Amino acid sequence: MLRVAVAGASGYAGGEVLRWLLQHPEVEIGSVTAGGNAGALLGSVHPHLFSLGDRVLAETTPETLSGHDVVVLALPHGHSAAVAEGLDEETVIVDCGADFRLRSETDWTTFYDTPYAGSWAYGLPELALAGGGRARTDIEGRHRVAVPGCYPTAVSLALAPGLAAGVVEPDDVVVVAASGTSGAGKSLKPHLLGSEVIGSMSPYGVGGVHRHTPEIEQNLGAAAGVPVAASFTPTLAPMARGILATATARVAPGASTADIREAWRASYAEEPFVHLLEPGAWPATAHVVGSNHVTVQVTVDERVGRVIAVAAIDNLAKGTAGAAVQCLNLAVGLPETTGLLGSGVAP
Repeated sequence: MLRVAVAGASGYAGGEVLRWLLQHPEVEIGSVTAGGNAGALLGSVHPHLFSLGDRVLAETTPETLSGHDVVVLALPHGHSAAVAEGLDEETVIVDCGADFRLRSETDWTTFYDTPYAGSWAYGLPELALAGGGRARTDIEGRHRVAVPGCYPTAVSLALAPGLAAGVVEPDDVVVVAASGTSGAGKSLKPHLLGSEVIGSMSPYGVGGVHRHTPEIEQNLGAAAGVPVAASFTPTLAPMARGILATATARVAPGASTADIREAWRASYAEEPFVHLLEPGAWPATAHVVGSNHVTVQVTVDERVGRVIAVAAIDNLAKGTAGAAVQCLNLAVGLPETTGLLGSGVAP
């Protein structure tokens, strides 16, 4: 059994990590820690985690987290590096924050306000890479893994197959995506109050300023083999969980509709968590809620010569905690799907 600690366990991401670990047959949950909620019972912040309700949240320190086989960090952006520095090099650390996702220091300092901490193995196993292969090969056996952001997960899985296969052009990518309110975390914010969100949708981070923009471009560039510039507009939807990402790009010269369909089919044919839907069926967030699964669809707007690719994920599952467990499995040598094959919840 792997002894796993979770830092930042009182937030949405940390609570979701614990929910998945409770279903994992090879895991024993060790220390659970928090910041401002240290000293409180876990059940007071996550009443749905019944079997862990009487656990006391400890302070997040390297001393508390040491001695575990795996540590999952679910901390605010900019806080993971200091904690990771205090842990043994042989400890597997899976970071759900943004601290180690970006390979470019310039991208980090442009979009974040803390010092650049470097980059770790990037934890999106299914990401198709230019020249063949998948990103999972860089995760297997690694002791430091950065879990992708939720928006980059959905957008990358929607569009990467076409870029890797060369059937879409890399120089005119446009993305609009809607997220549930849990993507903003558990801290109280006036614009996330029920009375503000219910019955309304709104954009935010408009004009290329959202922090996930460089990560989206990094992933799509890895798929295309050349730099990709993406216009990304996120929107807030009146739901607790889920992301629906719609990405469009120009069809590459000579690529047929059949070529495009085949690129996506071939890319995901052997992937256990990414499902290309039958023609005419479209992704919906309700179909993946509570699961580590992703639904994808692709079509061509022949009138304007553009590919439209759509993906749906649960932002707290495949977009964060489910991905963390998937990376944990790969890092320690377990089957990738261990503890993750459960279906979504419907209705």
